[in-house]
Amino acid sequence: MAAAVSSSSSNPGEDAASPSSADNGLPQAFSLDSEPRAGQIVKDGEEDFLTVQEGLAYILVPPNAPKAADPKDIASGKAQSQTVFYNEIMQYNRDLSVLAIRAFGEDLVEMKRARRERERKNEKSKQQKRIQRKRKAGAGNGTAEAELNTTSESVKGKPEEPAIEVREAQPERWLPSFTILDALSATGLRALRYCHELPFVTSVTANDMSPKATKDIARNIKHNRLTDKIKAVTGDARAHMYSLTGPEFPGSQKGKYDVIDLDPYGTAAPFLDASLQALNDGGLLCVTCTDTAVTSSIGYPEKTFSLYGGLPFKGFPCHEGGLRLLLNAISTSAGRYGIAVEPLLSLSIDYYMRVFVRIRKSPADVKFLAGKTMVVYNCDSGCGAWQTQYLARHTLQEGKKGSQFFKHTFAQAPSASPLCEHCGFKTHLAGPMYGGPIHNPAFVQKVLDLLTSLDKKTYPTMDRLEGMLQTALDETELYEPAPPEKQSKDDSTTSKAGYSKNNFVQLDHHPFYFSPSIVAKVVHCSAPSEAQIRGALRHAGFVATRSHAVRGSIKTNAPWKAIWHIMREWVRQKAPIKEGAVKEGMKGWKIMQKMSADEQDEASPKFEVVFDEQLGRDFDAGGKKLRRYQLNPRENWGPMARAK
Repeated sequence: MAAAVSSSSSNPGEDAASPSSADNGLPQAFSLDSEPRAGQIVKDGEEDFLTVQEGLAYILVPPNAPKAADPKDIASGKAQSQTVFYNEIMQYNRDLSVLAIRAFGEDLVEMKRARRERERKNEKSKQQKRIQRKRKAGAGNGTAEAELNTTSESVKGKPEEPAIEVREAQPERWLPSFTILDALSATGLRALRYCHELPFVTSVTANDMSPKATKDIARNIKHNRLTDKIKAVTGDARAHMYSLTGPEFPGSQKGKYDVIDLDPYGTAAPFLDASLQALNDGGLLCVTCTDTAVTSSIGYPEKTFSLYGGLPFKGFPCHEGGLRLLLNAISTSAGRYGIAVEPLLSLSIDYYMRVFVRIRKSPADVKFLAGKTMVVYNCDSGCGAWQTQYLARHTLQEGKKGSQFFKHTFAQAPSASPLCEHCGFKTHLAGPMYGGPIHNPAFVQKVLDLLTSLDKKTYPTMDRLEGMLQTALDETELYEPAPPEKQSKDDSTTSKAGYSKNNFVQLDHHPFYFSPSIVAKVVHCSAPSEAQIRGALRHAGFVATRSHAVRGSIKTNAPWKAIWHIMREWVRQKAPIKEGAVKEGMKGWKIMQKMSADEQDEASPKFEVVFDEQLGRDFDAGGKKLRRYQLNPRENWGPMARAK
């Protein structure tokens, strides 16, 4: 790991001030080779730069580059346009990426060491067997004895050489390679942080199509003294990644990458296919998409389909719908090459999505993809209920000799009526989208464990990281056990990277979330609190937790019939509505008509509804109040402007 850069004042003999800056009364300017410090002015040729620190890395930005501006002022010319030299709002993304890659990389490195040790032992065993075979063959024909006599005679008559003390060589600790591609690097900040903060990283490639950007990257690499670890490359990221699929040629990148990070402005869809082919088996793909106006809204369904192969989810759970569209695009692209994808962590954050997926070359696991792809019948214009349908199904069957195997068959269709069974309004189709687990519980827990060893000055977003990761971990309580998948001799429930892997057969039967205030609006009553609804669900035996994506959300394994039964009881027990408030033809009419029929209707849920707020409250461990959702850090914050 690169040493943390000291913030103490540098040697005056090394860092001479620029004469021009001193004459003009400006802050002292240091050379590019100076020891980096936050806030110092660095002179490179005729240009001056301000040093900005994030994590343990430093980047050089123009001193007067604006960090924020009102879009209206930019349009009217009153303010200078924002730039992408440095967007401090995305530090949360970069902090999260460092931790996720660290959690993944530590186990991958140990796996590589264990594999090398096995290979070394196997080779040693083979050598011993070869020696034993030669000895047996020599004992039969006297060859061994003859060779020994010949050797003894050959040394006779030679002058005796001085004795040399022979010491047994100490085995060197083998360092496995760990390579990262920052495919759309811009300033190279991610590449710099990966080298500074991840001790096992052996090399990072920082690629950008813009020659100006790669010039900036090279400058930042030199200033951080990482020229031996980071390589700046100018070119199309797709061409660079596709070049790794063919034979090597002089000057080309040797071998594929262990981690590829895609962080474009907008969608990452055009880069998915190439990145999957440039990763090593068992590698990690990190993807950011900032086009949530496409994935999580209804304004551009044709654009959503062309980029992600599915239609967006209209309604409150649209952000998780966007995540599942992205995961489906990655999975289907990988499946063409016999690559199975396992989401380790999938988050909807502010105005973007960030997913971390592990890939594995396994045509057998790819067979489960159709059974993990779903469409959603969504009552977006009515009560907001939804129903999922998987495109295929896989069932565990027993063979003639007692062996078990999965049979992949077609799913029955349609599984839902064109009209919502709860309110009678029309439903619309969303998807296809990914229908498996979007988090790996063991991986999320490992990232959480890493937080305890961090310095808050280096990772100022630590509080929010802990809150969001804990909320994501809580979501995994809804995952149901899956049938055991067939294991190869080389496989186990522990992944090649060392932590438990999700079963590729496993489905997420309870995706999405709802809001108590929105369902209360349907039946025109005052809204219950989150704790009251969670308490009622848990008292009835259901699992209820939050979603990381939206404040005020509830995820549960309760069916919509149970949710509406609880809301009718809320009206009956706590919040009576005025007569005539819900009229025929309104969203809540059909739902409320079942209030009197609940006792007679056999299909209606039969459980006692108790709004137990104490049971519904979630107390954070140790009495610590977690920051689960983002607070606006400043005015006019967001993705900033596209690079020119």
